[in-house]
Amino acid sequence: MKAETDETNETGETDGPRRINTREAARLLGVKPATVYAYVSRGQLGSRRDPVGRGSSFDAAEVEALARRSRREAAGPTGSHAGELSVRTSLTLIEPDRYYFRGVDAVELASRYRYEEVAEWLWTGSLKHGARFVAPPEPLAAARRAVAALPEHGGPLDRLRVAVAAAAVADPLRFDLSEGAVLDSARCLIPTLVGALPEQGPARWAGDTRLVRVLWSRLTALDPDPDALAVLDLALGLLVDHDLAASTLAVRVAASARAHPYAAVSAGLGALEGPLHGAAGRLAHRMLVEVLERGGAAPVVSEYLRAGRRVPGLGHRLYRGEDPRATALFSRLEALEQAGPALGAARDVASVMARHGGGLHANVDLALAVLTVSCGMRAEAGETVFAVARTAGWIAHALEEYQERPLRMRPSGHYDGPRPPRSMP
Repeated sequence: MKAETDETNETGETDGPRRINTREAARLLGVKPATVYAYVSRGQLGSRRDPVGRGSSFDAAEVEALARRSRREAAGPTGSHAGELSVRTSLTLIEPDRYYFRGVDAVELASRYRYEEVAEWLWTGSLKHGARFVAPPEPLAAARRAVAALPEHGGPLDRLRVAVAAAAVADPLRFDLSEGAVLDSARCLIPTLVGALPEQGPARWAGDTRLVRVLWSRLTALDPDPDALAVLDLALGLLVDHDLAASTLAVRVAASARAHPYAAVSAGLGALEGPLHGAAGRLAHRMLVEVLERGGAAPVVSEYLRAGRRVPGLGHRLYRGEDPRATALFSRLEALEQAGPALGAARDVASVMARHGGGLHANVDLALAVLTVSCGMRAEAGETVFAVARTAGWIAHALEEYQERPLRMRPSGHYDGPRPPRSMP
C-alpha cells in the first residue's frame, strides 16, 4: 500500500504533495472561486493547469498556509503584527488609496516638482528648488569602464550594480556616514549610475546634462519631446520610495550593519533582481506588445490564466483600487499622441480582468509599460527607471537607519529542526 502522500487526490494526480481543485481551495480560504484566481494573479498562490482540461489544481499545503495567514491578518493587531518586524520611519505613509512623502501627498509632489527636488525633500524635509544632480568626472569614468567590460547580454541591473561598485571605489570618503557626507555621495551617485549606462543611439544631445535627459538617451534611441520627458520625470518622482518594500528592507539591514551608502544601494539592487519585485515591468511590457500584435487583450489574458500565471501589471496588496502612481502616469500619458495604442492595450487588459471577476486594478508596472512601449524602449527599461528612482529612497532609508542602534536588524530564528543531541554523521 502506498504512503498517504502518494494516494490519488481530488485532481486525479498520484505523485507528490496533495493537490486540490478550485472549489476545495475556495472552501478552505472562505472565498469565492473567482477570488482564488485573484490570489494567483497577485502571486500569493501557485496553480497548475490540469493536463486533461478539468481546470486548475492547487497545492493543498500552500492553500492551507494562505488560509492561516489570512486568518491571522483578519485577527487584527494581536495577530497580524505579533512577531513581525516593525520599523519606525518618517519617510513614507501608505493609505488604501494614496501615499505621502513626509506628510505631503506624493502624487501632487511628483507632479509639481522634478525628481531631484522630490529626492531632496525625502532626504531632508526641505524643498531645494532647482536641485540638479551632476556626475563627477572620476567616478563616472570609473563606472563607465566597469560597465563597458561586461558581456553584451548583461541586463540593466547588472550594469547598475557594477557601476555602484566602481563609483564606491572612486570615493575615498564613502565610509563617512555623517548626513552631509552621505547626501553628497547620493547627489553624485545617482547621475553616475545613469551616465554609466550605454547610450541607445547617437549622442546628439551631449550638451544637455539634465538627469532625465541623460536617462532618456540610455533608454531609447528616439528623440524626446518635452511632454515625454515630463512623463519620465514624473515616473521617477512617483517611484522614489514606497515604504518597506523588499529592496528597501535589504538596504536598511545593510545600513544597520553600518555598511556605507554605496554598499547599502548594492543590497537594494540585489533584492530588486528578484522576479517578484523588479521584473514586473519587463513582463508587463512584453504583455502589452503581445496585446498590440494580436489586436486585443482577451486571448492574451486567457493564455495567462490558462497557464496559471499571474497577469502582470495588475493588483497591489496595499491599495483598494487603482495604484495612485498608475493613475497619475496614465493621466499624463493621455497627452502623448504616441502613447495612444499602448494606453488602449493597457485599458483593454484591465477591462478583461474586471469582467473575469478578479477584482484587480492597474498598478504602476502597467503604467510604466505603456511609457516604455510607446517610446521605443526595451522591455527592461522599466526596471532601469525603477532602480534609478528608488536609489534616492534607499539613501533616505539608509540615513534613517544610521541614526538607529547598530545591528538592530537581527531577528531571531525560530528553530524547528531535530532536537539535539544527535549522533555525529
